[in-house]
Amino acid sequence: MSLEGEQAPDFTLESTAGEPITLSDRLEEGPAVVVVNRGHWCSFCAEQLQTFSEVSYDLWFNDKVDVLPVVVDPLDRVTEMRDRYDLDLQLLADPDGEVADQYSGTEETSHGLTGISGVYVIDTDGVVQYEQVADDVTDRTYGNWVRYFIRNDFEDPF
Repeated sequence: MSLEGEQAPDFTLESTAGEPITLSDRLEEGPAVVVVNRGHWCSFCAEQLQTFSEVSYDLWFNDKVDVLPVVVDPLDRVTEMRDRYDLDLQLLADPDGEVADQYSGTEETSHGLTGISGVYVIDTDGVVQYEQVADDVTDRTYGNWVRYFIRNDFEDPF
């Protein structure tokens, strides 16, 4: 089931900054990007998060866009991931995969419960303007493309 063109499911998750983050609260300020990741152990997720880390301040400062990375792991593991990869954005812990299930889904793997990687660009009305769910673990949308998408009024810039 695709969420594109639909109302984004609202959620509240604990962030690595130690505070709860609610999607609907963030949408009051501007659009948001929800990035669902598999888990703290996923190198492809870390690479993708690096690209969002590089553009997150620019998106927030110039476009009032919040990047909200959801990681299907407990908060201590998610904090460890943020620190290990020196990310300049806060990650959100989804230890039971409840938020991931509402977006791209979850699956059982050799690492336990993991999220299925997905990227969602959500406008200030809460409508998903872009959705990309990974067909395999290497299939990713990167931060710079999302920045161009948002600045091109939610149209594919290429």
